[in-house]
Amino acid sequence: MKAIKYIGLVIFLTGLTLFTATIFTGNFTFTQQELDTFVKEKGYKSEIFVKELEKALVTQEDVNIFEFSKRVRNAVAINNLYYNDLIAKYNAEKNWEKKGAQYQYKINGKPHSISFEIAKKAGSGFVKENAGLVWFLTFGLGIIGALLFILPNIILLGKPGIKNDHIYQQSATNRGFIAWLVLIYLVAFYLVLYFMADYVVNWTFILDPISKALNGGAASQWFVYGFLYCTIMLTMGVRMYIKYRHNKYQIIRTTSVLFFQIVFAFLIPEIMTSLNMPGYDFKNAFPLDYDFFFEWNLKSLTESGGIGIFILVWGIVLTLIIVPVMVYFFGKRWYCSWVCGCGGLAETLGDPYRQHSNKSLNAWKLERWLIHSVLVFSLVMTLVTLYCYFSGTSSFLGIKSQWIKDTYSFLIGAWFAGVIGTGFYPIFGNRVWCRFGCPLAAYLGLVQRFKSRFRITTNGGQCISCGNCSTYCEQGIDVRAYAQKGENIVRSSCVGCGICSAVCPRGVLKLENGPEEGRINPTEILLGNDVDLMELVNKKYLNL
Repeated sequence: MKAIKYIGLVIFLTGLTLFTATIFTGNFTFTQQELDTFVKEKGYKSEIFVKELEKALVTQEDVNIFEFSKRVRNAVAINNLYYNDLIAKYNAEKNWEKKGAQYQYKINGKPHSISFEIAKKAGSGFVKENAGLVWFLTFGLGIIGALLFILPNIILLGKPGIKNDHIYQQSATNRGFIAWLVLIYLVAFYLVLYFMADYVVNWTFILDPISKALNGGAASQWFVYGFLYCTIMLTMGVRMYIKYRHNKYQIIRTTSVLFFQIVFAFLIPEIMTSLNMPGYDFKNAFPLDYDFFFEWNLKSLTESGGIGIFILVWGIVLTLIIVPVMVYFFGKRWYCSWVCGCGGLAETLGDPYRQHSNKSLNAWKLERWLIHSVLVFSLVMTLVTLYCYFSGTSSFLGIKSQWIKDTYSFLIGAWFAGVIGTGFYPIFGNRVWCRFGCPLAAYLGLVQRFKSRFRITTNGGQCISCGNCSTYCEQGIDVRAYAQKGENIVRSSCVGCGICSAVCPRGVLKLENGPEEGRINPTEILLGNDVDLMELVNKKYLNL
């Protein structure tokens, strides 16, 4: 069995290596006719930009993506520098007419996005011409290798029960060097995808046939991300099915998050795009869907006819009515552990690292301050955005709409949710984003803490203080402390994943939805009137 696992590991690493290596392949160049066609399609008016592109790209030499990207970015920089100087000059002269006219020649958009768009048209080579074969050598080998590594556990696990044997003796799961290598790769992946997408244009060539089949267009870096997301969740979901195969709750929960991610978050938006409708993830609630109320999205929805208006109304109803009602009856677990894609990735890819969640008091204090600060940040941003949208101004109380949107998108949307939230799984646990940064989790948690029927009930008399529940709580809750006191766990951060109950050897913990008045307050029990307590003991044990 170990031989099969090692073979699987080798095959997986081969696929991953080839996938990474495709970045460095291919040739990128433009003919004069291709450049003219591209400029006409985009409507660029700046002769300086066109000449710079022509000088840099219309050559006899084939260049790699890094040199190609450098040339395009330089062309953008030279063009915008020239017109920024002109704008500053006319501004100083108070020549408003000429100042305004110069803006049409500036190249708007992020340089790496412009470079990516041009590279999609200029690229050629083995990857682009053999997309199916390269898919098998990268995605295919990765999936086969991962499954071969996972499947022998069916035999190795043997008897019923959840096994975490030797988890602190393996470098991959004890913050060893393998874990650090995984962290470095994940962080690098997110940094490149978010901020240097033109470097990974070959990845999009691999998935162009699948993208065209689903939405009729070529793959973007976000299509690559969505496809990878689903592939990883599905593959690691197999591991969840094997490990928790004797726990019906975990089997159903894993099936649920896979369904909502693959169907709602990936397939439906792609199919909607192919039908000339706004691609929308109907499970994505504000403020996790932080750009829902951005001007461009509101304009797109209102101009899309009936389906756009439906999406707008649905998004508002989902946030203001459906979310709190569902939390009241089922706790935040209905979303965070059964529906959310972020939670789904954390529960599949991140499950081997759940024991690294910090259980200290300082971590809990940081969690409360940080996650609620992000929630406030998102609400302020949305209020400023809506005010500017309806009033036609660019700022509110001195806060510029574009600045606050860009700041939130960069700090929270990219760095916190992506680079840190997922990249740091191997060292800080699988729920870094959900626990410390997700504004929707903060919103759900506030409802759950003060108005919800959901709680985890405990039977303190059966607790043997093994600590399994606390060790494997991905949200950093010291579950054992509650269990020892016989206190129900009603914490705003609890996502109801049920792992604490699954790994408890005595059945002390149970997930329940019941009347709020049924909750146990241990403070009242432990610090209650001594006379009443003695009377209770006398009646129960001494028959007095």
